Amino acid sequence: MTNQDTTHFGFKQVDTEKKVKLVRGVFDSVAAQYDVMNDLMSLGIHRIWKRIAIQLANVRRGDKILDLAGGTGDLTLQFEKRVGKTGEVVLADINSEMLRTGRDRLINKGLAGNIRYAQVNAECLPFEDNTFDCVSIAFGLRNVTDKNAALRSILRVLKPGGRLIILEFSHPTDKLTKKVYDFYSFNLLPKIGGIVAKDEESYRYLAESIRMHPKQDELKTMMEETGFERCEYFNMTQGIVAVHRGYKF
Repeated sequence: MTNQDTTHFGFKQVDTEKKVKLVRGVFDSVAAQYDVMNDLMSLGIHRIWKRIAIQLANVRRGDKILDLAGGTGDLTLQFEKRVGKTGEVVLADINSEMLRTGRDRLINKGLAGNIRYAQVNAECLPFEDNTFDCVSIAFGLRNVTDKNAALRSILRVLKPGGRLIILEFSHPTDKLTKKVYDFYSFNLLPKIGGIVAKDEESYRYLAESIRMHPKQDELKTMMEETGFERCEYFNMTQGIVAVHRGYKF
């Protein structure tokens, strides 16, 4: 079996073709408690991280936005306010339970007119070339099996001048933060997941998947090699989270 036949699922090596199913199982399990767990895991700071990512997206009225791995719709909700009635936001996720949760949440808020929903795989987006002014993917890229394929697909559907925003857990920039973060991630986070979401194993995977995600400079290089320009990243909370931004020209 070649390296291309296997990939990582957390710290485990699994058949590449099985990873999508395994990731789907994780998010099927946690979808109902996803927002509650986000607040508990980050002490509410995830809302600040998302707000900063939205600001860096520089979305304008009339823009067309693709919110990939949009889950429960946090970013879609904020994008919708910025694009106005003349714009459009597509909330997209590979996981049907997460997408259903996000759709129900936004419909319950009375939002419908300029929001569409799509169950898609980021590696092979079913949209025409040069469709979107901005593509965002928040806390989702680390779960994608072939990240380079996803970056190529995103670049294709962006309009010239369009930008990609990646908000993702990353790698702490100092040893003390890393030590505290590792203890929390591997000792406390799974237990919280077991109590609140009744699923300790899924939250153990989520902690492992963060450690397997490319470091900040590595992801920036991947974006540049794909064809994105003016790539940069912004560390937050000592590098626990980073926002990467790149443009298509």
